[in-house]
Amino acid sequence: MWAGQGEVGGRVRAWYSGDAVAVAVHDLSKHDRLVVRGPIDDLAPLVASALAEIGRHLRPFGEEALIRELVERVPGLSVRAAFGWMETTVAPPQTTTAAWMEGDAGVDELLSEASPDSYAWPGSSGVLRWAAVTGEAGELLSIAADAWSAPEVGFLAGVATKPAARGQGLSRQVCAFATAELVKRHGLTALMVHGDNDAAIAVYRKLGYKYRAVAAAHV
Repeated sequence: MWAGQGEVGGRVRAWYSGDAVAVAVHDLSKHDRLVVRGPIDDLAPLVASALAEIGRHLRPFGEEALIRELVERVPGLSVRAAFGWMETTVAPPQTTTAAWMEGDAGVDELLSEASPDSYAWPGSSGVLRWAAVTGEAGELLSIAADAWSAPEVGFLAGVATKPAARGQGLSRQVCAFATAELVKRHGLTALMVHGDNDAAIAVYRKLGYKYRAVAAAHV
């Protein structure tokens, strides 16, 4: 549902074979992805065919165990990265001053200082809006983006907190607000996280997110 982005055609194409499905989407969370699911016997030839048809630049993405099986079956594929997909259908309780920003003034500066590797940046394709906790003078302290959301899957990205403001629970506040807002709108909210980022994973678990191991491959 996330990869389909509510459309088929244009930048999204989909294939199926038996019980396997592959969805190709361009420029989704920074990369051109081929999101896959299904039994490996059906999926391996389907992926090989899709890569041959529309480009070996696509990154197969799915459950980690499935991607590792796929790498064994499709010549030329190797694992690019393993990480976590987290999702929730429950709006977390919140006591927060976080709110949606009007515009994105100051976001670039905060990301450059606190999270320069962020996939979500103001003006990037699919990045829709920013939530923030601000200080008394209106300065940005903690932010999170509504980015690459689909009709049935809200997506949270670009989470960052000013280094001087860390340790005050601000990331949890802004993520609780954005999660609740996205669950209300889409029914489900998801995000991706580095598998070794124990602190972030702990925050998301407290907000009701469940962790699934995923991986991406490349040719």
